[in-house]
Amino acid sequence: MKVFCSGIGGIGLSAYASHLRAVGHEVSGTDKSDSATVQSLKTRGISVTFNQDGSAVPKDAELFVYSEAVPPESPERVKALELNIRQISYFAALGELTAGADVIAVCGTHGKSSTTAMAAKVFIDAGLDPNVVVGTKTADLGGENWRKGKSDLWIVEACEYRRSFLYLKPKVILMTNADGDHFDSFTSMDDYSEAFVEFASSLPKEGSVITHGNDERSTEIVARSKRILINADTEELPALTVPGVHMQQNAQLVLALAKLRSIDEKKTKESLLGFSGSWRRMEVKGDTKFGVTVIDDYAHHPTEIKATIAAMKQKYPDRRLVCVFEPHTNDRTLKLWKEFTMSFKGVDQVLVTKVFDARPDKDSEKADVSKLAAEIGRTSKVACRPTASMEKTKVALDTLLMNDDVLLIMGAGNSTKLATAMMI
Repeated sequence: MKVFCSGIGGIGLSAYASHLRAVGHEVSGTDKSDSATVQSLKTRGISVTFNQDGSAVPKDAELFVYSEAVPPESPERVKALELNIRQISYFAALGELTAGADVIAVCGTHGKSSTTAMAAKVFIDAGLDPNVVVGTKTADLGGENWRKGKSDLWIVEACEYRRSFLYLKPKVILMTNADGDHFDSFTSMDDYSEAFVEFASSLPKEGSVITHGNDERSTEIVARSKRILINADTEELPALTVPGVHMQQNAQLVLALAKLRSIDEKKTKESLLGFSGSWRRMEVKGDTKFGVTVIDDYAHHPTEIKATIAAMKQKYPDRRLVCVFEPHTNDRTLKLWKEFTMSFKGVDQVLVTKVFDARPDKDSEKADVSKLAAEIGRTSKVACRPTASMEKTKVALDTLLMNDDVLLIMGAGNSTKLATAMMI
């Protein structure tokens, strides 16, 4: 089959494209900019260009797959419509790719990627040879975000945005939590929870949801779905190399999954202990020439920020912690404003950049970053100031940082580029 992918550099769509190429399909695509992910796609014989005016769409393409970030009015989707090429979203395509397979899906507001990566490692180490699609890169997958196995087993990260996970038909679901997010897509917390109920209800009648029994919202979701609840909190918090109680709680879910699939418990714990983390999840970029340890993290929700800060305080208890936070979308910043202002307690300094405007078409108003920084300072009782661009943030850090500081850079947008720049 000849497949074209619009937004092919995205963490999910790139994994899908790689799987298709690995089984012999002809795959090409475009993205708005070059990246390490795009370069990796090219090494596999996937043609990628950066002109998204519609001219790259092959006239004889049999399938057009688009990232959720690509709107219907984009030139490429308009061109595909003119050429009468079948169009589906990435998750719809992933649903078709995994149809009829033994799918284990990992969902939740936070922790999906780390939990999926841990599960993949355990199943690989157990010799079960799974196919994997995960929203990060990990050493256990050779530095990639996907794996082609020879079995019928798929371990996939399942995103709730726009109810995308409903395209999947899993046999087991791991649900990390359901705290609430993506309120440009969901009208309320009830609407958000209902999406998870729908997803759990899509399991076979004998299907299981593995979640934390101490999480009231998660257990209520499973009860409403009338599926089997497996309480991961009956498992002990396992020893890990990566820091943070939240990572141990993710690992509890994997312990329960391994037990369900009859994987030896001792081998599971050994595998989890060998998990070294993944890309942009408390990723240690290294130490600068001035002795500053730089950490790159994807946290962009208050719960994630608090968990990551707690883990850093645990790992570096006697060192000054400086944070850079890049808010991700105006809508999320405004909807969770109060929670954000309370999320930085225990930090020594915070710099807040401009908002990463991922979905400007969904924003009803703009967030005032100067006001946010002031309220973070007042509520979290921390020195906090706005810095606008990443370039200005780096200039501020050059003055602010001291020998032996830990610099924690958090956000889901351009902040990772700053983390890399700090190492030069």
